[in-house]
Formats: sequence, C-alpha cells, structure tokens
Amino acid sequence: MEKKQPHVVCFPCPAQGHINPMMQFAKLLHSRGFFITFVYTDYTHRRQLEPLECLDGFQFEVISDGLPPDAGTMEILQTFRGSFRESCSVTFGELLRKLHNPSDGHVVTCIVSDAFMTFTRKVAEEVGIPDVIFCPMAACGLMAFLNYPELIRRGLAPLRDESYTSKGYLDTTIDWIPGMRDIRLRDLGSFLGSTDLDNFMLNFVANEAQNALKAPMVIFNTFDSLEREVLHGFRSMFPARIYSVGPLLLQRRLLSENVFKSVKLSMWKEEIECLKWLDSHEAASVIYVNFGSTTITTAQQLLEFAWAIADSNHPFLWVIRPDLVKGGQTILPQEFMDRIEGRGMLVSWCPQEEVLAHPSITVFLTHCGWNSTLESISFGVPMICWPFFGDQQTNCRYACNEWGVGMEIDSNAKREEIGVLIKEVVEGEKGKDMKKAALNWKESAEIGIKEGGSSHTNIELLIQELLQLKGN
Repeated sequence: MEKKQPHVVCFPCPAQGHINPMMQFAKLLHSRGFFITFVYTDYTHRRQLEPLECLDGFQFEVISDGLPPDAGTMEILQTFRGSFRESCSVTFGELLRKLHNPSDGHVVTCIVSDAFMTFTRKVAEEVGIPDVIFCPMAACGLMAFLNYPELIRRGLAPLRDESYTSKGYLDTTIDWIPGMRDIRLRDLGSFLGSTDLDNFMLNFVANEAQNALKAPMVIFNTFDSLEREVLHGFRSMFPARIYSVGPLLLQRRLLSENVFKSVKLSMWKEEIECLKWLDSHEAASVIYVNFGSTTITTAQQLLEFAWAIADSNHPFLWVIRPDLVKGGQTILPQEFMDRIEGRGMLVSWCPQEEVLAHPSITVFLTHCGWNSTLESISFGVPMICWPFFGDQQTNCRYACNEWGVGMEIDSNAKREEIGVLIKEVVEGEKGKDMKKAALNWKESAEIGIKEGGSSHTNIELLIQELLQLKGN
C-alpha cells in the first residue's frame, strides 16, 4: 500500500444482512482508489465457506468476538452489551493500532462502522481516527428505532400486557414522526410488541440509532426518490451529513469486471444450479420464495406456505435454510413433494441478486429484510410480504402503502390467504399495478446512480469528504 493512499477500515455487524451491503460499499470505495481493510470476527470466520485472500488494495482481518461457536443471530444481538462489545473493543483497538501508525507513514483515513456497532466510536477516538456510520437499514427503519424513546415517554410503548396485541392497539396511528405519514405502531418494528420496559432489543436499537446520528456522517443504502420525506427528516433534525448512495448493488454492477466482484463473505453455500433451472422457464412465470437469514417459522407455518405455493400451480424456487424451522424440522411431506414434481425447486441458499435479476421471476415472497426489499425494487420485482423481525415491519409498510410494490400476509400465515395473494399478484389487476410500480422504481434507482442522479452525486460528495479526513 502506498503511504498516501487513503485507507478505510470497514467493520460490519457479524450478520449476513449487515455484511453484504458493507461489502458492496467497500468495493465501491476500492474502485475509487481507497485501500480497504475489511474486518470480520471469529463468528463469521468460522462460518465462512471459502478462504478469503487479501488482494491488491483489499485486505481482510479477523478479530476475536467472544461469541460461542454456535451462536445464532439472536444470541449475537443479546450479547452485544456484554462479551461481544468487551471483546471486540479490545481486539478492534489492537487492530487499529497495528494499522494506524503515523510515525512510519501508515495512516488510517477513517473507520466505517455499522450503525449497530457504535461502540467503535470510543475505540476510534482513543486511537485518533475519524469514525463514520454506515446504516444497513432503510432510512425509514432507522427513523422508527430513533423514535422509540419518544414512544416510551408518551406511554405508547411497551405494551401494557400481551392482550394489547389483539385489541387493535397496534393499529394506533402516529402522526408526529418526521417524514413518516400515517404510520401505525405495528409498522415501527417488532420490538414494540414487548411488554417489558427493560426489553434488551427495545433499548438496544433505540440507543444505537441515537448514537449513530451523533457521527459526522451517516451513509444510507437507499436513494432519494424512494425515501425522500424520511431523508429530509434526518437532514433537518441532525448535524450529521446524510448520504444516500444506493442501491449499492446497482452501483457495484456498474464497476468494471475485476476479481473483487467475486469476493464474498457468505455463511451459506449458494446452489447456483438454480440459475440454470430458471433458464428453462418462461419470462415472468416463477414465484421466488426466500425468508432471509434470520426468520424462524413453526413447522405448521412452513406447511401453510408449502400448500399455498403448491396450490398456485405456478413454478417456484424456494430457499429453505436448514435452520428455518424452529426445532430444525424442515422436512416437507412426500405428498407435497409429489404434487410439485417438475415445477418446484427447493434449495438451502441461492445467489439472490442473480435470481431476482432473472427474467423468469414474477414475484418475490419475502420477509422484507432491507437487502431483499432493495434488491427486489432494483430489479422491478413485486413482493408478497411476511415480515418477521426488527425493521422488516417498517419495510413492509412502505413497500405496500408508500411504494405500491407489495401486499402483506397476515402474521398467522394461513394457506388460503397466501393463495389469494399469490393469485392476485401473479394474475390479477392489483398485480399488474404492482409490477408497473416496481418497474418505475427500478427505473428511478437506475437514474439515481447515473451521472447527475442523486446517488451518483452523493457518492462524489462523500468521497471528496472522506478524502479530507485524517487520522491523528
């Protein structure tokens, strides 16, 4: 590495949905001349399927995280206030001191930290390196979490008791959150379903959102026309410079072909043969089903989805992780397998970006994680939404009510309702409107990343600002 080459250290939360967009952002910076150190932890390293080599101008570093080898995503989140933060604060600090040594000309320009890893700011200050925030969520998702303390102050959260989930209380409309019109309590994230004021996740996401906006810069993987009102709300409320630079997957696809496009940190083996299977189907004919990396269903919910999909009589590609079902029983009945023979493909993981970009896909049945939602929008694919956790309820609300590209499944997930929605989206008038809206958003996303577009302009401004940063 040349001494004067700007050097950025990227540190995502050790979860697949956080790693992917940070990697896209790191590759974008690398293409613009930045040296990248991409940091991941023991937990990710143990689950990484293929060894990662440090390439020209792009290196990987592994640090200890104190997590048990078999920790799940929820366990990772629950340990953030304990062993994870303590272990990572120490080991991340040691790494920064190794990388940042001004006396011999090696200077780290800045750290790009995950919005849910804000403990890095104290470490960065101790070493004397600027720290900026990368948010892997939508702006609307972070805005929801940001307002949890005010919801608590007004007595709207947590719930008084569990009966409130069935009293229509969660349909209460909130009209005072900047940039969020006609939003309901139930749309502000799964953590508002708690009855405990001391609920860890309720307080954790609220604190992290507050801390993230104290950074000098916050980078969002979204685009202005998609979330204009919420982004305006952030820009009017906080001194932090807000940069909306997405969709990063489209930004990355504009890069010239090089070896870095193939670099991935994946915790599941992608079954790429599904792409050849999709090649054998007509345009806009296949239902794609994937509930992401954290959703957990019951065995009964899995069956409800299975029979609704089978009864649709449409070809489908369904990603069923080995740990998708609570208790680990993901085996579907032989009757179902016989019914779908020749028109259904089941895989444990797939290259989702390539799948959603495939012309055979007609609709995406999704959990509404932000990566999945933005990928679907980027490729003009309408969604059937079944949110599970965190910000997914907020993404679902916007997809269905603000952007016109989604229809929501009730959380109970009954096969009759699922079947009706599949039929409507694939064959009905509502589906036609959704497909038109999805294609319009796809066009808006593509315009945004081209020269003169909002995301392109924001990237240029961001890079100029990053180049001005200097570590002590």
